[in-house]
Amino acid sequence: MMSKRFKNLPKDTLLITPEVIEKLIPIVKKNCTTKFDESIDLNLQINNKQKKNEINLRAIVNLPAGTGKKIKVAVVCEENKVQESKDAGADIVGGDDFIEKIKNGNLDFEKLICTPGMMIKLSKLGKVLGPKGLMPNPKLGSVTNDLKKAVSDAKSGQVEIKNDKDGNIGLSLGKKSFSDDKLLKNFNIVFETLEREKGNHKVKGELIKNAFLTSTMGVSYKIKLPKNI
Repeated sequence: MMSKRFKNLPKDTLLITPEVIEKLIPIVKKNCTTKFDESIDLNLQINNKQKKNEINLRAIVNLPAGTGKKIKVAVVCEENKVQESKDAGADIVGGDDFIEKIKNGNLDFEKLICTPGMMIKLSKLGKVLGPKGLMPNPKLGSVTNDLKKAVSDAKSGQVEIKNDKDGNIGLSLGKKSFSDDKLLKNFNIVFETLEREKGNHKVKGELIKNAFLTSTMGVSYKIKLPKNI
């Protein structure tokens, strides 16, 4: 059954003419009528069906204003790097013993970082970590000896841009409590990354077919994109 709160939100917002992000941010925030600090979310549909191949984006973005979310970070490393990881703010740190716990299904974390030396052992757990999107990847900075930077980035507002098989991407730009300017800065860095990825994948035509802004418990609005990406 539809709640009274939801009934009071604007109707048929996807039929409205798309607006630039600067105008949509305050509108979406106004629709955040719940008692908690709702997430302001960006949802994209990309043109992933190319003539010669299918586009699979996977990139990391460090949002300048953060996400407003607390991320539980785990590190798999050698004994001599355990203290470094803890000092950097990692929530769970371990070596062979921790790998065994992961093997048994203990996945009480949202981000996993691993040193190159331990990756050969961790890589055997692809069937456990892969489906959850938790397998560390050197291209995404999560297989590294610089644990201080990796943990700090993960904690301070790092998000992953990754499309599903239908070309959909969903990520958070921050919280309702963020200033409009902070949300705009996060939006802009995401699109800078997408523009770079478009070049890297040599996409013909537009990469982004549609973009929408919404909140956790709100309604969606179509975004008029700043330029053809």
